[in-house]
Amino acid sequence: MRNVFFSALLLMACSLSVKAAEKRVSSPDGRLMVVVSDDGGQAAYRVLLDGSEVIGRSPLGVVTNVADLTKDVVLEAFDTREVTDNYELRTIKQRRVAYVANEAVCGFVQGGKRLMDIIFRVSNRDVALRYRLLPKGETRVCVVEREATGFCVPEGTTTFMAPQSKPMGGFARTSPSYETPYGTDEAVGRNGWGEGYTFPCLMKVAPHSAPEGATIPRKSATHAHKSNEAPSGAVGGAWLLISETGVDGSYCGSRLLNDEGSRYKIGFPQAGEMNGVGSVTPMVALPGVTPWRTLTIGTSLANIVETTVAFDLVAPKYEAKKDYTYGKGSWSWIIGMDPSCNFDEQKRYIDFSADMGYQSVLIDAFWDRQIGYERIEKLARYGREKGVGLFLWYNSNGAWNDAPQTPIGKMNNAIERRKEMAWMERTGIRGIKVDFFGGDKQPMMQLYEDILADANEHGLMVIFHGCTLPRGWERMYPNYVASEAVLASENLHFSQDFCNVEARNATIHPFVRNAVGAMDFGGSALNKHYGADNQHGTRRMTSDVFALATAVLFQSSVQHFALAPNNLTDAPAWAIDFMKTVPTTWDEVRYIDGYPGRYVVLARRSGDQWYVAGVNADQKPLKVVLTLPMFDKGAQLSMYSDDAQLNGSVKTVKLNKKQQLTVTIPCNGGVVLK
Repeated sequence: MRNVFFSALLLMACSLSVKAAEKRVSSPDGRLMVVVSDDGGQAAYRVLLDGSEVIGRSPLGVVTNVADLTKDVVLEAFDTREVTDNYELRTIKQRRVAYVANEAVCGFVQGGKRLMDIIFRVSNRDVALRYRLLPKGETRVCVVEREATGFCVPEGTTTFMAPQSKPMGGFARTSPSYETPYGTDEAVGRNGWGEGYTFPCLMKVAPHSAPEGATIPRKSATHAHKSNEAPSGAVGGAWLLISETGVDGSYCGSRLLNDEGSRYKIGFPQAGEMNGVGSVTPMVALPGVTPWRTLTIGTSLANIVETTVAFDLVAPKYEAKKDYTYGKGSWSWIIGMDPSCNFDEQKRYIDFSADMGYQSVLIDAFWDRQIGYERIEKLARYGREKGVGLFLWYNSNGAWNDAPQTPIGKMNNAIERRKEMAWMERTGIRGIKVDFFGGDKQPMMQLYEDILADANEHGLMVIFHGCTLPRGWERMYPNYVASEAVLASENLHFSQDFCNVEARNATIHPFVRNAVGAMDFGGSALNKHYGADNQHGTRRMTSDVFALATAVLFQSSVQHFALAPNNLTDAPAWAIDFMKTVPTTWDEVRYIDGYPGRYVVLARRSGDQWYVAGVNADQKPLKVVLTLPMFDKGAQLSMYSDDAQLNGSVKTVKLNKKQQLTVTIPCNGGVVLK
């Protein structure tokens, strides 16, 4: 009997020793919670909002050429602390940020050795995670072959995502360049065009019945995990934005792949990127960290629009060479294309920018052939006399695509790049726009960083086109301005079909692409046609007020608008006056109303001046009561609005005592209040 008793105690002790660990870390307000576990030897996590699962049990871990850390791991350490950061950044949506989060460092052991930490940060609207990989014996470097990070969302969730394009396709074999159309309210279970999706990825998590557990796919079996935390009954819906930040030359950029049904996972670049040169897997010095994977979560789209998580988790990599000048500019290419890049036309655009009170002119491709270096110096001197600086276009290319536009062979070569930038510094060039990159492999990420670092040494701001998504770069690189990474305004010139859906796309960008970083769209045209004579070419379907609204809705600290010198006489005076004064740097953003692909209304503040802007893509006019607490009761506001025929006007309106105003926005129209 005594032996039976001790045997029972031994069995109980063994049972306790192999029991899975489960730890929790919550947001400062307690609404967001991350649950981390090691059940079955697998690192996994769940994310709950107000007690309801937004991310079901999903896998964690990495496979390197040193160790497979997706299995046989034990959660041995769990250290928590509060993280705070107060910073100021002029180039993002929110100038002054006070970041507060709770951090948990989860130490995982394999074979008795701690080889991986998974670090979580949980703020009131964001969850972020990354890996810290530790040395194994004398091994001090590794290659990350695969990342297991997954995102299991509830069935019935719908998505708002842009498919990743296959490599070496499209114009001059320049894809992927983050220039594909967004789907809206698409069911989970798809994988884009077969290659997954580009970040950021927005999802609407449907109300659902809380499951007793969730599953993690395994090579040989499916393991069910039963959670004591799982709520019962119906779970409310939420909005979820998945992205990444902190990517630099020490890692590759990633994408989101479907992993069957409502499961998604991190994917590395495609083998064909960079014309097939370079590995899709990043190399890491040990100890080393991966970029942050970010989840922005809320019952309202306000958390999505107002998040600063892309910048909260990173730090400046160097000091700004000087106090950079932001603001507005003009750009001939969007209307006149390549032939407009000649001396006389650029001089005319310098005059136009001066008349508008703008700070710059962007001179696009082939300027080296059609204007030449000596006459660029002459234009730069003329611009200085007018208070207008120059941005110059460059091809990034080495050998990764067939784009023939020049200058070429400058930005990809360190020696030539530094010579060119030294010339630009002597000439007084304000910045560069570098185009046609070759994908997201680690060497390409290093090229972005090298261009930015060298440009800063010569006091140059940088805009990227035909490029990847910026991932916290406004804070990491003080001279970085913006990236395209979206189907931008050039497509309005090339395609009437794109003009027809301009409003639909405009209502998506503030919730997805522009939510995580500055977006160089190059829009706000007041021409009726995308042609130099304003009589031929694709026809703009949106109103003039729509153009004003997108100048507020689309955020970038430098905006080269698609205006043209003829607009001084053929566009409404009230529209030109607005475009002369609209800010490009903002102190605050607030979400007011909207739905991706249908309509959007946001407010932005510059100094003590608030702008409220909205556009509508629905076929029916949008009639909405706006509650505007940023204005005083009874405040007199200037309202730019459209009638049913998209004829715009400006008038004075008065807020009622509830700080409310009813507005009607027709399809393809807009509204602006200030």
